Amino acid sequence: MLGRLNHVAIAVPDLAAASAVYRDTLGAKLSKPQALPDHGVTVVFVDLGNTKVELLEPLDAASPISGFLAKNPAGGMHHLCYEVDDILAARDRLKAKGARVLGDGEPKIGAHGKPVLFLHPKDFAGTLVELEQA
Repeated sequence: MLGRLNHVAIAVPDLAAASAVYRDTLGAKLSKPQALPDHGVTVVFVDLGNTKVELLEPLDAASPISGFLAKNPAGGMHHLCYEVDDILAARDRLKAKGARVLGDGEPKIGAHGKPVLFLHPKDFAGTLVELEQA
């Protein structure tokens, strides 16, 4: 069911500062910042060729990333995103196996313009998992 690792997401308190570290210190190629109001974040992608790192900054205090940063003020790894061929079939299979899909269970459009879902971290070794339609 799982395809390739699409990205590792890191929540950051300051997107510009985190971007500068990746760009200036590590020499990484970065995307332009992209606001995603439906997800409550602004993102920058670090291109690694075979996968990406997603830097996430909350848009406002209501963002789920604000809550994460309240517990982890310096930021940290937020989630892993895996690609799946058919997101609805993957969702239905996971739910049948007892996995919890967050939100209303319906895919939303993510940063890459493709449907995404999030799975409860308690069902996946304490790790928030995002699934993205390949």
